[in-house]
Amino acid sequence: MKSDSANQPGAADSGERAEKRKVFGVSPTVFTLGIVSFLTDVSSEMLVPIVPQFLRFVIGAPALSIGLIEGIAESTASVLRVWAGYLADRFGRPKLLTVIGYGLSALTKPFYIFSSNWYHVLAIRFGDRLGKGIRSAPRDVLIAEATEESVRGRAFGFHRAMDTAGATLGPLVILLLVWLLAGKLPAELVGQNRRVYTIIFVAASVPAVLGWLALVFFVRERRREEDDAKKPELKLSALDARFRFFLVIVTLFSIGNSSDAFLVLRARSAPINMGFMEFLWVYVVFNAISAVVSLRSGILSDKIGRKPVVIAGWLVFSVVYFGMGRASSAASIWAWFLIYGFYYGMTEGILRAYAVDLAPRQLRGTAVGAYYTFTGVALLPASIIAGALWDKVGPSAPFYYGSITSLAAVVLLALLPAKSPLHSAGG
Repeated sequence: MKSDSANQPGAADSGERAEKRKVFGVSPTVFTLGIVSFLTDVSSEMLVPIVPQFLRFVIGAPALSIGLIEGIAESTASVLRVWAGYLADRFGRPKLLTVIGYGLSALTKPFYIFSSNWYHVLAIRFGDRLGKGIRSAPRDVLIAEATEESVRGRAFGFHRAMDTAGATLGPLVILLLVWLLAGKLPAELVGQNRRVYTIIFVAASVPAVLGWLALVFFVRERRREEDDAKKPELKLSALDARFRFFLVIVTLFSIGNSSDAFLVLRARSAPINMGFMEFLWVYVVFNAISAVVSLRSGILSDKIGRKPVVIAGWLVFSVVYFGMGRASSAASIWAWFLIYGFYYGMTEGILRAYAVDLAPRQLRGTAVGAYYTFTGVALLPASIIAGALWDKVGPSAPFYYGSITSLAAVVLLALLPAKSPLHSAGG
């Protein structure tokens, strides 16, 4: 793999010269990682609107089990994220961990074909999220190491935009597959037709493998300097109080931010009962908006700081969740989902850049890993609470709950102090 040759002095010098060239305003490493995420998200986002419906309409799983699947898979796998980030810091080999993580996610997807109960889906989702847990922090270290601090927001925004562009294309691929299978676009082709799900599961595996190959052969790893090779310790006390307060805030927000599977169910269930194909179009436009906003938000955060951009995004989230709680028609789903795209674009990449800003260079992987771990573990109570509220109180209750917790997180983030004028770009 090129990461081995990149660790040799001559290869490192040529690699550093190559990183000075820009592709769409970012380094070649960031651009290639964007391609990897684009292909991976084509695969993953083909399944996001499909798996909840597969569970509900083919397997017959209750809403609470869907919450358990999302919560357990995301939260348990998230525990590994801080370890993966720590290992990337300790051994200076973020690419190796990134390759393992993307490879594991690609390997699990075909197993949906053989699922006959929700326990099987839980195991598959766990394997997929385990791969994401291994790769996320080391990948972000690769992005940070290949990027100057002054354009860090642009780099993370570009990566998130490519990720979301893949999420936009994924549902379009499903629409194409449905058209090829049926010769038309009926409102409810999928329903309980397991054959259609099987074909989608097979097709979703292809871009995941292509993304993994692009990572293996085309991403370079920066040679670590001797000063950076200090052995970090895996403990929160190694990170300052400001970063720990940041973790508390994002964890609070995440406890109210349940899986998007509940948004899918909200649109597809009574009283709205949006058609499957119409919802796919909603999902496509939502992701397209998010992709456009991601890059612009990253550039803006380099100019005015991460904090105001994230606060604005969380306020959008609060309004959208309140609106989804009151939604009663397909038109309202369209409206709120499109606004929801602004929330994603304004926060997903920026929060990762914010975590990097708040951490010393030798602990970037550990810091980003801690961010992923705390927010991921919070998804377990978030999804269980959402599932219980849905079943016991009503479909609107999880969204009112999320709206309130996000407002509390906004207040706390506004109180997070600036580190110094030198770090004003960080918030």
